[in-house]
Amino acid sequence: MRIPDQLRTATEGLKTNLGRSFLTILGIVIGVAAIVLVLSLGGAARELILREVQGIGGETLVVRPGRQPEGPSEVAQTLFSDSLKERDIIALRRKENVPGARSVDPAIFVPGSVTYQDQVYRPTIFGWNAETLAEAFDITPAEGTFFTEEDTRARAQVTVIGDRVRDELFGSATALGETIRIRGHAFRVVGVLDARGQVGFLNTDELVLVPYTTAQEKLLAISYVHEIFIRADDPSRVEEVAEDVRRTLREMHGITDPAKDDFFVATQQDILERIGTVTLALTVFLAAIAAISLVVGGIGIMNIMLVSVTERTREIGLRKAVGATNAEIRAQFLLEALLLTVTGGALGTVIALLFAALAAVVIRQQFSLPWSFQFSTTGILLGLGTAALVGLTFGLYPATRAARKDPIEALRYE
Repeated sequence: MRIPDQLRTATEGLKTNLGRSFLTILGIVIGVAAIVLVLSLGGAARELILREVQGIGGETLVVRPGRQPEGPSEVAQTLFSDSLKERDIIALRRKENVPGARSVDPAIFVPGSVTYQDQVYRPTIFGWNAETLAEAFDITPAEGTFFTEEDTRARAQVTVIGDRVRDELFGSATALGETIRIRGHAFRVVGVLDARGQVGFLNTDELVLVPYTTAQEKLLAISYVHEIFIRADDPSRVEEVAEDVRRTLREMHGITDPAKDDFFVATQQDILERIGTVTLALTVFLAAIAAISLVVGGIGIMNIMLVSVTERTREIGLRKAVGATNAEIRAQFLLEALLLTVTGGALGTVIALLFAALAAVVIRQQFSLPWSFQFSTTGILLGLGTAALVGLTFGLYPATRAARKDPIEALRYE
């Protein structure tokens, strides 16, 4: 029997009980939909994260204290390390040490809330150099100005706040010149940032910026910094600048063995590679979990095919009596199982893509994130290929059982 004839026979066999066929493939539909949806959403999330990282500029390096973390549990340790001091910043700013550096600016993360009269809000509080931050992220005050280098040297208690912070604390009233309290210390508002939302890693609307020296001495009472942001004068010199930074800090810290570094330098490329690896691994892990439901669906396919073989025993006997070979009987039932799973895979793919498109619209509108709809060709091929493999695997036993039936016994079956 030719393959087209076998396909037509298999299709007719499935059409005899459409309701049962549909219920049989539900497990496959759900499994394939889960795989395609996870890969689509995972790809969109990965693209969003990488885009945000790229927002800090390709010429930016970040120096962090402590040893480079090998896993998520070690990330917090870098925030409590005190290996980066003021003298390191001074050394890195010397042109003879790092000639390719355009700017060297420390950053301090300040936990806590801000208050104004009886209003309390918990924003993101940074001790930083405001002018460099403005240049790196292209943000400017909508009202007032940034604090100056002189304010940083004088450890002035001045602050620039984000648009949402202004709304939460002051409502429709003016914020410029008013005094807010950060961790119990009074700070005068000298600027309000323009409403920009997410820029790179920062939601600028929820920022409270103070001079890093003020954050060090008056808010946290520490003598070290949490991070140092360095901008190369040219993106092509990033690796050169990174090597100069490592050499300078090793000299400052008396380190001769690079394996004993008490700091680490992360370039944008390093960050992109790490994030890409983590998000890809997470996406594959979730897709593998979703694929488990395909096994459940495959078991359902096998059970229904066994029932179908029993119900069609006389048909099998008749076909063998008129000359059908065991191989042709096996091929017919394998094709039926394959048609079931591939049809279920196609339905699951369509459903997953519709959900992914809907999710992209909802996320963009409700959360104001640049979320894109990802048409994952890999996910679609993987879903359909896995569905076909499930059909062949779980359909083989019922098909073999049908092929081995004795034609005389089959014709006698009631």
